[in-house]
Amino acid sequence: MARQGGYGQRTGVRPGAAGPGVPSDGAGDRRHGCVTVLAAPFVLAARVHRPGRADRLADPVVRGVALARTGVGLAATAWLFYAFTLREEAKAVVDDRLTDLLISAAVLAVVGPLAVAAFLAAARPPLRARYRRRLGGPLTAWGCLIATAGLQWFALRPDLRNTLFAGAGDTGFLLGLLFQLGSLFLLPFLLASSVLCVHHAFRTADVHEVLPPLLSPVVVLVMSVLQAVDGPPVNAPQAVWFAFLAGAPLSVTALSAWELRRLRTRYGTTLRGALGRRPR
Repeated sequence: MARQGGYGQRTGVRPGAAGPGVPSDGAGDRRHGCVTVLAAPFVLAARVHRPGRADRLADPVVRGVALARTGVGLAATAWLFYAFTLREEAKAVVDDRLTDLLISAAVLAVVGPLAVAAFLAAARPPLRARYRRRLGGPLTAWGCLIATAGLQWFALRPDLRNTLFAGAGDTGFLLGLLFQLGSLFLLPFLLASSVLCVHHAFRTADVHEVLPPLLSPVVVLVMSVLQAVDGPPVNAPQAVWFAFLAGAPLSVTALSAWELRRLRTRYGTTLRGALGRRPR
């Protein structure tokens, strides 16, 4: 007999399976397969960009506060667009938000390796070798994002594809078609990767837990500056727009400072200790 599981579900019986003696028409399997295919880019992006070091400190309180801060930011953005009229067409505004997302990922793609290189250079030799062995995760996340962006850019340039595959005949045609079909997977994967690489700071927690809270304020501050130069997407008063711009870097900086303090007070983890430079 199947055991009664949590939330009123029974374990031991496959969800969606027909009972004994009842034929299944396969509709549930088809629906499940369709959802699996559509979710595949996002699932793969989550696996690539989520930190994976087994002994990493993962504080659920910090994660919960970070998610709450993200929710408040999304709610503030939704209120801003709801309360005021758009300065441009909706499509232009969406394009600008997607561009900002890609820019933030690009900023972190530059700042992240520099910060990790500085961290390794400042660490004492015994720790430096240990941190170098942990670079696989950040390098995987960084390489996947750069490679996906390059492939997606190439997939959106038919002139380049025609030039490159012009002399390949039918093979070139098939390769071009594969690139076009591949872009249906690459685009959602790229967008999901851009969000997750910023959220997880290119898996720098795999190197050490102090790196993500040090990197996050830099990226948010750069994005706030770029948004200030670009101007508001809505016809909001200057005071409201200034508060909106200042809210992101201030809240992220406060959250990062609190996370570093919690690492120090609860786990005894500090930047000085991470570098092997404990006070004498």
